Amino acid sequence: IAEETGLIIPIGWWTLEQACKQTYNWQKQFSLQPLTISVNLSGKQFSQAQLVEQIDEILSLTCLDYHSLRLEITETTIMENEKIVMEILSELKGMNVQLNIDDFGTGYSSLSRLRNFPIDTLKIDRSFVMRMDSEPENLEITKAIISMAKSLEIDVIAEGVETATQLSLLRKLKCKYGQGYFFSKPVNSSQATNLIAAAKIW
Repeated sequence: IAEETGLIIPIGWWTLEQACKQTYNWQKQFSLQPLTISVNLSGKQFSQAQLVEQIDEILSLTCLDYHSLRLEITETTIMENEKIVMEILSELKGMNVQLNIDDFGTGYSSLSRLRNFPIDTLKIDRSFVMRMDSEPENLEITKAIISMAKSLEIDVIAEGVETATQLSLLRKLKCKYGQGYFFSKPVNSSQATNLIAAAKIW
């Protein structure tokens, strides 16, 4: 509904500002821990003429270091208008903002094309990760994405990690980062503060 009505744009900017504020507060509270925050950008936001300026303004307003922000865009958004997206991503990269591709593997791009984009991290779509311990083809796809990303010096995050078996497989594949209910379900800021304070190592 938010996408259809256009409300996704003001909601998206509000979310980004709140996330940056909270991350800056966490960085002050946990000074020994380098913290970054990942925030999704919608396709609608990418259609905004002042997108880069808006992000710059929010980061300046919240005092968050630019490199502490990871902006996530879907593979589909990138492929829908490569030229415009490339220009925007290049500007953001020039500001030292980190860039992630979300839900990778569900679109029609390839890693060979993606090497032309200033991407820091690929997030493997959960549909592959959740089934890799039961469907060999999904394990092979996950393995291939990790291997090719490494060859391009791009980090990888596996989405949808829900079991210890999946975590074990990802470790064997040398995947450094994971995301999913196995680590934590969505929590509010106070609960997240407790998780950061616990500094649990998986």
